[in-house]
Amino acid sequence: MKTQTLMQDLQERVGALLRTSPAADLERNLKAMLAQAFQGLDLVTRDEFDTLAEVLAGLRTRIEALEAALAQYEAARVTSPVRETEAAPGQTAPGSGPPKAD
Repeated sequence: MKTQTLMQDLQERVGALLRTSPAADLERNLKAMLAQAFQGLDLVTRDEFDTLAEVLAGLRTRIEALEAALAQYEAARVTSPVRETEAAPGQTAPGSGPPKAD
């Protein structure tokens, strides 16, 4: 017999032996027990994790851009504060309180 044929025959015999032995039952029971335990956990697949990681990275980038824009806005506002006479129409100037009724 050739070595390759001998190895295949041996592999088939060992596989058949394991399928008919208590080891097969043990393997099936162990797989069922693990599947049940994993169902009780709040797990995600690797694909879901990678997708959520990409979304999170994009959101971080957007937040950083918004923080930079806000910092620019606040810096511009500090250097040129709105004066009481420069209040937008329909708004009261800061510190002027509510409009008085005559």
